[in-house]
Amino acid sequence: MARTRLTPEREGELYEAVLDLLREVGYDALTMDAVAARTRSSKATLYRQWGSKPELVVKALRHDKPVSLSDIDTGSLRGDFHAALSRTDDCQMEKDAALMRGLSHAVHENPELLQALRELLIEPEMTGLDQLLQRAVDRGELRPDNPALKYIPHMLVGALAARQLIEDRPLDQAFLMDYVDAVILPALGV
Repeated sequence: MARTRLTPEREGELYEAVLDLLREVGYDALTMDAVAARTRSSKATLYRQWGSKPELVVKALRHDKPVSLSDIDTGSLRGDFHAALSRTDDCQMEKDAALMRGLSHAVHENPELLQALRELLIEPEMTGLDQLLQRAVDRGELRPDNPALKYIPHMLVGALAARQLIEDRPLDQAFLMDYVDAVILPALGV
């Protein structure tokens, strides 16, 4: 069946409503009925457009993060990391962190959500990070055989999760930029 094309504005409204509902009720309590009611759409339209709740949620998350890491090229690795971090303000970072904490719990119960997250959000981000790091290798900033290269995603995700857990403080730009400068770049020999 052919999908009816939504305008970018309407699609953006739907995605924003999904994220608002996700923040309000969490993934498990989010229903297509609630999304339909909030967005004045039919459930049939939602299923025709996105196929499933996990796909709708992950595409909403992806839409909320329009800039790919692969699009950032300042000419230096430090500049690239700082540019990536400065694309989001502290308020949005805190909202995103809360969403991801909720989703990280939900993926244990929902294999379809985990698969959608991997395919639509994590893998594109990993590809973008690989391209960003490869440019640094190509510029001669990083050795291609640096053993820390394969652990950069783990270090970044660890920083995102650990701040709240260890310090009971929200994630913010200052912390992440300092973390990049104090942990990631030295691990890479930069």
